[in-house]
Amino acid sequence: MLGFKSIKAALLISMLGFVGLTATTQASAACNLVSTKDSSPLTVKATDTDTPEAKEFLATCVNPYTKKFAADAEAAKAGRKVMTFNGCTGCHGGNLGGLMAPSLVKNGGTGAFDTKWVYAKDSTDKGMFETISAGTPGVSGGLMPVWHAQQAEHVGDGLTTDEILKAVGYIRTVYKGDGEKDWLK
Repeated sequence: MLGFKSIKAALLISMLGFVGLTATTQASAACNLVSTKDSSPLTVKATDTDTPEAKEFLATCVNPYTKKFAADAEAAKAGRKVMTFNGCTGCHGGNLGGLMAPSLVKNGGTGAFDTKWVYAKDSTDKGMFETISAGTPGVSGGLMPVWHAQQAEHVGDGLTTDEILKAVGYIRTVYKGDGEKDWLK
């Protein structure tokens, strides 16, 4: 009888270990980045110079700046600074209401994409990070260039993971659309 209980306990411990391993595997597999251009894998690796926030995002696909900026307008200025200094506002407009590129505010306008995301996946931080990092195929009439410094053919010096995350966090603070805020889920 003692032997049967020992086997049963060992089996239970093994099963719990397997469940834990599966959960860990699923968590790390949850952040598989893909290119908005062609749905191919988008390789962005954590580097020694990355911030803890960038490393957290690359492990979880959850942008820590989104909630931080929503709660702290002063902190959100870091994202606005990234967008202004790198020319994003030249296309998306100074108030992100659209200019040569679609609105990021989503509160109406004259363009077809002024009230909805050009790429539905941009309603999540992961999706918007992918769009900014590797560019777009130009569905809205113009194409967005590659911005992430780790990607070939990036614009200028490129942007770091952290800079892109700050820009995404800022974009979320100015959103005025009435759609679901998937990035808060």
